[in-house]
Amino acid sequence: MLVESIVFALVGLVAAATALLGLPGYFRASRLTVVGTALAAALLGGVVAHFCLDGRSPVVAVAFSALAAGVLTSLLARPDLAAGRAPAHRHRPHRAGAHRTPRRHRPA
Repeated sequence: MLVESIVFALVGLVAAATALLGLPGYFRASRLTVVGTALAAALLGGVVAHFCLDGRSPVVAVAFSALAAGVLTSLLARPDLAAGRAPAHRHRPHRAGAHRTPRRHRPA
């Protein structure tokens, strides 16, 4: 179990490094937060998979560890705040003279 835990930790570090180096603008959280999230997710996912499989298939446990690290690290990604990407506007821009004048009620 000790060797598997070391492998799970390495998987988490690789997932964090891949996320931070591959898409640096997507992660506005601190690097420590990204690395900690990936490391904790990989360890927790690997240990849960190890106990669910009764330790019979360490390859599947490592794969599940990588999956957990990738999924939970991706929750920190913020592509809408990435540098160079304009936010999508929901409303049309106003044109000069295109606004409507408010309606006034006529006395009856």
